[in-house]
Amino acid sequence: MTRNVIVTGGAGYIGSHACKALRAAGYVPVTFDNLSTGWEDAVKFGPFEQGDLLDRVRLDQVFAKYQPVAVMHFAAFSQVGESMKDPGKYWRNNVIGSLTLIEAAVAAGCMNFVFSSTCATYGDQDNVVLDEDSVQLPINSYGASKRAIEDILENFEQAYGLNSVIFRYFNVAGGDPEAEVGEFHQPETHLIPLMLDAISGKRAALTIFGTDYDTPDGTCIRDYVHVCDLVDAHVLGLKWLEDGKGSRVFNLGTGKGFSVREVIDHSRAVTNQEVPYVEGGRRPGDCTKLVSGSERAITELGWRPDRSNLAQMIGDAWRWHQNGHYEK
Repeated sequence: MTRNVIVTGGAGYIGSHACKALRAAGYVPVTFDNLSTGWEDAVKFGPFEQGDLLDRVRLDQVFAKYQPVAVMHFAAFSQVGESMKDPGKYWRNNVIGSLTLIEAAVAAGCMNFVFSSTCATYGDQDNVVLDEDSVQLPINSYGASKRAIEDILENFEQAYGLNSVIFRYFNVAGGDPEAEVGEFHQPETHLIPLMLDAISGKRAALTIFGTDYDTPDGTCIRDYVHVCDLVDAHVLGLKWLEDGKGSRVFNLGTGKGFSVREVIDHSRAVTNQEVPYVEGGRRPGDCTKLVSGSERAITELGWRPDRSNLAQMIGDAWRWHQNGHYEK
């Protein structure tokens, strides 16, 4: 029996890795993507359907064609700084787009929904390890939009019985060890690929945004999760829903945070090269420290973030960075 899964944003960084993991687990990942930030070259593991989340007619066509057992929803704008400058873009795309997708799924009788949320919903809560019961106080439009989608999913469960697994995570890093897919954004905004660009001469220098945070070295601290560990959790979440265990929220993190300067220091050992960098001011909406515990995912899902160490994340990213790219 074919088990199709609609993967929104499947042409993007995390979505493409999820598609590979789904295929390995026996599913058929159907990528739904408008290619605004994704890459058709990254769609290697199942069918591709181009379309926009705001286009309900197109969504209905895709649901009717594939009759999926579930939706795995990654498609979203995700730049914190941009969300502060252009909140309407984030509320329109992330929230209205997700609402349209959720309505289409329910109308098609597809009642299992795996959602890529974020620890940015918690806001700036320093010196604590966040768990699923921590208060959600987002400080930027990106985090607020994701929090709103979580509320929509809860409402649709109450009204229609839609079951969802929500994953909250922050900094995703690394890449497919076989380098079939990887992290490639234009423009690039993520720390590790920006750092590797600076090492390889693709940019003059890495900019450290803020050196006066209340942290040991003055740079902000984040919890990094290997993208392959992350998507493994999403497959486990899908199986959780198929087993009838109901809706659940899971944090995905290591409980350990690394500062920007610590990431730079680790990169020297991995690449054996220095990182040219300059120091800049803080970006609006950035938190000081965000560390996410994942005890619930470990104990209930059986998740093991074994690859989520800086050496492996930077090493896998470096391998892709040297050999991989996509073309529009």
